[in-house]
Amino acid sequence: MSRTGPLALLDIDHLLTEEERDIQTTVREWVEQRVKPNIADWYERGDLDLDLMREAGGLGLLGMHLEGYGCAGANAVSYGLACLELEAGDSGVRSMVSVQGSLAMFAIWRFGSEEQKTAWLPRMATGEAIGCFGLTEADFGSNPAGMRTRAKRDGEDWVINGTKMWITNGSVADVAIVWAQTDDGIKGFVVPTDTPGFSAPKIAKKLSLRASITSELVLEDVHLPSDSVLPEVTGLRGPLSCLNEARFGIVFGVLGAARDCLETSIDYAISREVFDRPLASLQLTQAKLADMTLELQKGFLLALHLGRLKDDHRLKPEQVSLGKLNNVREALAIARECRTILGANGITLEYPIMRHANNLESVLTYEGTSEVHQLVIGQALTGKDAFA
Repeated sequence: MSRTGPLALLDIDHLLTEEERDIQTTVREWVEQRVKPNIADWYERGDLDLDLMREAGGLGLLGMHLEGYGCAGANAVSYGLACLELEAGDSGVRSMVSVQGSLAMFAIWRFGSEEQKTAWLPRMATGEAIGCFGLTEADFGSNPAGMRTRAKRDGEDWVINGTKMWITNGSVADVAIVWAQTDDGIKGFVVPTDTPGFSAPKIAKKLSLRASITSELVLEDVHLPSDSVLPEVTGLRGPLSCLNEARFGIVFGVLGAARDCLETSIDYAISREVFDRPLASLQLTQAKLADMTLELQKGFLLALHLGRLKDDHRLKPEQVSLGKLNNVREALAIARECRTILGANGITLEYPIMRHANNLESVLTYEGTSEVHQLVIGQALTGKDAFA
């Protein structure tokens, strides 16, 4: 009998434009050729090939949903589909691209001066310059308003002191977007990483997102000129709007990890003999595959709907929270269930399942924990703030 892929069962390709399908195919082929043959070694070493950034820039993936300054100007759905294919390779690869485009580049593009945009965005779009985004602190993840990093005036200039934690791309970045308390509220600063007093030690011994460079940012009397501040925003609205951009990519991205786990499990179940018959022919195995495919399809339809809302400029933060909460939760459940189909083989790097599951444990809590997104949705439903 013929087989149907886990994202083909509902025959939803016609919901995508030809350009969107072409972008998805291009990224998928690059991931198949460049990422998947190497990712197990990168993950085991706890490293990533930085040439990927320039290659991603050459494909137009960096800041691809932004307009001008060398950016591709693609629509939101195309960006989401690219994230899906990148995360089918590894969450760390998707994170590398989304932090560059949706956090560091977006912050400059949305809130920066024309001088900041022209100085950084074209080079970041090609991958020549790498960016990171410094918001989270060791004691202030879900409550960024309590950050201790502070910027003080020194005549016309600024001096920043503080630390940031769990910063993707930090140790290899050429520029850091750093958010700090000032006498006038929270402001963002464009900080070249060669500025004296700035350092970014790499965080080691991770059990998740190992194929991703994660760092601490340390700022000790970092002196910056007055034009280093992002002029178009003050307060948490700035960094939170950047996080919404990145969270949107996650809504699509985690489906790629889930699809890769499911495709691997189906292939394995067909070839694996148990009690003199294929594992795929057992009812319990088929029930697992059917339930996981159901959630994958539902997650894709949700992501696509949110993408169309975003392209229509109607997407609300609580809707992004709904998408991230559901799709990360279901992708992690799919990865865990797929592991049971592979048995002991599921815990090795010969197969991608445990790697995806470990990565998704981080995606579950970064850029907004599940609990925070539940409260965002609850606030929208009741009109009551339950964060405190």
